[in-house]
Amino acid sequence: MITFPTSGLYGLGADALSERAVHRVFAIKRRPADKPMLVLLSSTGEMDRVVRRVPDYARPLLTLWPGGLTLIFEAAEVVPPVLTGGTGKIGVRLPRHPVAKALTVGFGGPITGTSANISGQAAAASAAEIAPEISRQVDLTLDAGGLSGGPGSTVVDLTVWPIRIVREGAVPMATIYHLLRQT
Repeated sequence: MITFPTSGLYGLGADALSERAVHRVFAIKRRPADKPMLVLLSSTGEMDRVVRRVPDYARPLLTLWPGGLTLIFEAAEVVPPVLTGGTGKIGVRLPRHPVAKALTVGFGGPITGTSANISGQAAAASAAEIAPEISRQVDLTLDAGGLSGGPGSTVVDLTVWPIRIVREGAVPMATIYHLLRQT
């Protein structure tokens, strides 16, 4: 279990395919069990490990990666149900930050990409801001100094049509709709 820098905030990472590790992340964050947790991947080639299928209409959105876009798909059977909050859906993102990217490549599989904070509390833009309750329970903190903060990722549910913007963040809705109109 580690804390690490993402584009704007610090994340809490663990093996996303280990039910035990995911339960630990939920416990450390005090995250409600019905709230799904996204995963970070090293490349789009890793998607087939955690996603049941990528609809054709979703493919243009993959061009917005890496960065602040989380796409929700139907989860593959190997994804622990705890990770999906019991929804059967999985949010995936390719990180832009070089440390987060190196971590996903080095680990060789999906890692949890949730923010390193107690659920409902402010997220940490520096390692020093990570709550002591979290810092004491992780095995390692990768400290890259202060980060920019800012909006979280835009979250798009691609399991429904028309698509549903769950949260607008770093990627404007207009950009998403523009790409979808191109197909």
